[in-house]
This record gives sequence, structure tokens and C-alpha cells, in this order.
Amino acid sequence: MAQKKWDLVALASIPLMMTLGNSMLIPILPLMEREIDITPLQSSLMISIYSLIAIVLIPLSGYISDKVGRKKVIVPSLFIVAAGGLVSSFAAWQMESPYTVIMIGRFLQGAGAAGAFPVVLPTVGDMFKEEEEVSHGLGVIETANTFGKVLSPVLGALLAVLVWYMPFVAIPVLSIFSALLVMFLVKVPKETDQEESTTQSFREFLQGIKETFQHNGRWLFAVFFIGGIAMLVLFGFLFHFSSVLEEKYNIDGYVKGLLLAIPLLFLCAASYGSGKVIGDNKTKMKWFIFAGNSITAASLFFIKDTMSITLFILFLSGAGIGIGLTLPCLDALITRGVEKEERGSITSFYTSMRFVGVAAGPPLIAVMMKYQPGWIYYMLAAASIIAVLLTFMAIRPEPEGREKRTAMRPAFKN
Repeated sequence: MAQKKWDLVALASIPLMMTLGNSMLIPILPLMEREIDITPLQSSLMISIYSLIAIVLIPLSGYISDKVGRKKVIVPSLFIVAAGGLVSSFAAWQMESPYTVIMIGRFLQGAGAAGAFPVVLPTVGDMFKEEEEVSHGLGVIETANTFGKVLSPVLGALLAVLVWYMPFVAIPVLSIFSALLVMFLVKVPKETDQEESTTQSFREFLQGIKETFQHNGRWLFAVFFIGGIAMLVLFGFLFHFSSVLEEKYNIDGYVKGLLLAIPLLFLCAASYGSGKVIGDNKTKMKWFIFAGNSITAASLFFIKDTMSITLFILFLSGAGIGIGLTLPCLDALITRGVEKEERGSITSFYTSMRFVGVAAGPPLIAVMMKYQPGWIYYMLAAASIIAVLLTFMAIRPEPEGREKRTAMRPAFKN
């Protein structure tokens, strides 16, 4: 682990930068609505379009990374993200009606993101041989991801104080910085440099994927859906809380960013702790996922429109802790549960489902805010309960000492 410290730092910069590039916009969406005269639904689509294109392209990037190598996919993708940021920045700065061109820039950002963050997870799996080191490394990656969410509302609000579109300007700078770190610091081990997989035909690759799902489909699909639910819940309540702070409590600017960051700070701390504690114990991972989603459901269920802002933040922080306990466990299960040859592709399906949640959360909440505002947190709690049931029924590790570790059957009952 110590020898790979700087490699891990460079890889951790990717989810940090990707999260900043997307989540910085959440606290300033109401401001954007006023500046360019768009509706809340239109503003929510600025978040969703980033994720929608990523959902389509992520499986392709996973396959290509298995064939040609991780770095050869990550670095160009980060430059595509930078190009998208430049397009959105120019439109916001120079155009009188910039919404359409901003959306084109966000489309490019999403296309680049599809080849960046999803490939990080299998890269960490390639770098370490010991499962405990992989779990700790993935905990660091997920912590960087959540720290980006902590920092983004504060940074986004502060940048918008200068000029409302300044968060768009920051995206190319952050992406290029991350690309340089990966280029110079990440050294992929020779034995995991995908040299052998380049000789594998596409038909053989598809057969390998098919066999993986035949032997592991039950728990894989459960992990995919739980990851998607976690992101839907997180981005759903962040979008709603951002609107509530401004419309109900008349709080905006950096103060609003600081308040948005509180639940995310708890999420970040829980992610780091979860990654350190779970080690290679798959039974422990299952129960952390179960407990995390239970805590999230309970916290969201008790949120009411009439409660004080202090209680509001307290319950959202509880939900953040629950999501933070869950995510590193999902990452570890999906990364170590499949063989290296299919790792990039299988983890890409998982990341796609996470992006589905990110894409669905804000517009779903925007529609509910208009038609059923009183049911928002009941719906989010119900989604977390579904994740609890999926965890209990579908993720079934073998008891310690009886794990069957073969190429296509990790330590899970099917």
C-alpha cells in the first residue's frame, strides 16, 4: 500500500474532480434559473444530461480499458471533460441565450466522465493483490468522491459569487490537473497491463461476460441496483435541500454551500471508516450495506416540511452516514468479485447504474416538488427500503472458511 501511495492519490483525484465538476452546480441551479431564464426542470437537466450520456458510454469504456489498458482510456477522457467545460464556459460568458450550448458542453463532460471515473475502480483492483488492500484503496477512492461532494457546494457557491458561470470555468482546470497526475504518477503493473486481453476476440470476451453473469448474476444485479438507489437518494435530497434553503429559509451564497456540505461531510467520514473496517470480509460488507440503507431509510422517513432547519440537517446527515457506510462495500464486492479480464466491463455496468441514479434524482424530485411535495422523503425512504431487501435476499456470502474462490464463482451463494 505504501509503495502505491502516489498512484492512489492520482487515481483519487479523478472522482474528486469529476464530483466537483458535477456537484458544484447544485447550489447555484436556482441562480442559473434566474440568470438565463429557465425552469427548475430545465436546470435539473444540466445535472442529468451529464449522467445520461455517461450511462450509454460507460460499458464501452469498460470494455476498451480491458482491451488496451486503463491509462489509455482515463487520460484522453479527462481532456474531453476539459473540452466540455470550455464549451459551457464560453456559452455562459458570450451568448445571450446559452442554455442549448451549455447542454452541449455538459454532454461532452458526461462523455469524458464515462471513460474516467468508471475505470478507476478496476485500476485499483489491478494494483493490489491482497483483498484487504483493495478494500482500503477503494475506501480512499470513495472518500475522495464524497469529499468532492462535501467541497463542491461550498466551492460552487464561492465561485458563483465572482461570476455565476465560474463553476463551468473551473472544470477544465480541474480536469487537466487530474490528467497530468495520472500521466506522471500512475504506474500500472506489467502483469495487469491488459497485454494478454488484447488477444481475446470480442466473441470470447462476450462469452466471459455471459459466464460471469450466469454464475454471479443474483448478487451482481443486486449490487448494481443498490448503487443506483444510493445515488438517486443522495442527489435527490441534495437537489431538494438546495431549493428549500433558498426558497423557504432565504439562505444562499457560501452559507448555503456550507449547510449543503454538512450531510456530505458525514457521508465522507462514514465512507472512509467503512473502507478501513470491512477488510476482505464479505459477510461484514453485506451487513454494512444492510445497516447503511436501513439508517438512510429511517432518517429520511422522519423528515417533515414543518421541522426546523437544524432537524432537517440532522436527519439528512443520518442519511449521509448510511450512504457512506454502503458505497465502499459495494465497490469492494464488485471489484473483487470478478476476474481481471472482465473487471473493467463488469464494474462499468455498476457505475452506469450509479449514474442512472444521479440522472434520475434531480428531475424526479423537481416533478415531485411541483405535484407531490409532501411525498418526496417517503419516496426516498421507500427506495432505501428496497435496497435493504435486495441486500438481505440477494447478497449471500459463503461462511468464513468455506469460500469457493474459482475464476467465475467468488465467495457467494447463488
